[in-house]
Amino acid sequence: MLVAVNLRIAVTSVGALLAEVRDGLSLDATTVGLLTALPTIAFAVFGVVTPQLSRRVRPGALLLISMALLAAGQLVRAVTSSALVFFATSAIALAGIAVANILLPSLVKQYYPDRVGAATGIYTTALVGGGAVAAATTVPVAEAAGSWRAGLGVWAALAALALPMLLLSGAGRASGRDAGAESGPPSAGPPIRPGRTGLGWAMALYFGLQSLSAYAVMGWLPQIYRDAGFSAHSAGALLAVAIAAGVPIALIMPTIAGRLRDQRALVLALAVLTAIGYVGLAVAPRAGAVVWPVVIAVGHGAFPLALAMIGLRSRTPAGTMALSGFAQGVGYLIASGGPFLIGVLYAASGGWTVPIGFLLAALVVQALSGLAAARPRVIEAEAA
Repeated sequence: MLVAVNLRIAVTSVGALLAEVRDGLSLDATTVGLLTALPTIAFAVFGVVTPQLSRRVRPGALLLISMALLAAGQLVRAVTSSALVFFATSAIALAGIAVANILLPSLVKQYYPDRVGAATGIYTTALVGGGAVAAATTVPVAEAAGSWRAGLGVWAALAALALPMLLLSGAGRASGRDAGAESGPPSAGPPIRPGRTGLGWAMALYFGLQSLSAYAVMGWLPQIYRDAGFSAHSAGALLAVAIAAGVPIALIMPTIAGRLRDQRALVLALAVLTAIGYVGLAVAPRAGAVVWPVVIAVGHGAFPLALAMIGLRSRTPAGTMALSGFAQGVGYLIASGGPFLIGVLYAASGGWTVPIGFLLAALVVQALSGLAAARPRVIEAEAA
């Protein structure tokens, strides 16, 4: 949980202080755009690399290294005056997040094989909650300290706190009942290649398109409401509603999924709810101002569902690691262009009908790929 609570903070804290970071480092518009795209790029790159690293370094030790990178990256970028160093250390911090993103489903499978849904729900709730808290408190911390650097740097302490906890838990070494899981070489057995399976691509598409939807909403929902006549403060509050409403969904969705052999009904229900929310935003943004963010937040339960299905669609920790790396690596690559494309469509059309139409079309593909991924089967059998 302590690891998971750190996995959105380095992203949402920069978003909250983006104007201050831009002015403090004298960044131009193009560079700011690259900074906002950096998280999904890092998640995609290291999503592909992490399964290979895990065959050389024990997953527990790799998780320890990832938290050290996250703490160091956040601390150094908060004190540098160089834009280049800021980008480099941000990339280091995001690499730590990306590695942990891939490792957690595998470690859940390893240590809680009979409680994948419940354990996934707990850590996903911590992940979503951490991002929401950082989004809400980073600016007040920066204002109280009189510097945007303090608003970013303070979160390095939370990442550093995970290090002694991981050491106390025995990360990276075998002991007691965990010896059987951790004592064998990480590279034992032939590699599992999800990219050669239908299940692997179905999971990658589902994860990627639900991420595209989530990033588009986080990036553009306030502007939709401002264009509908709401103040900047009210638009931000409605985004906070969408984030907060997602916290309980993150807790219960993986638990529900874990109790079902077939998750296709969940995939379909979440897609329908998301579609209702999108249509509501397009036709009645003022009339249902509070309703649509909540409906969309419930529909975005596809994120914890996708994480749970990664564990449920594999038989072994190695299979979970391979499927997690492929689904998240390819998925974040798909998602990386989403907010940018929404912006292009908005600028070209002068309104929100076309961008929301694009999101609805992507949602159809998301639902179809999710239905394929939710069928009861495992990646080890398909890869064989």
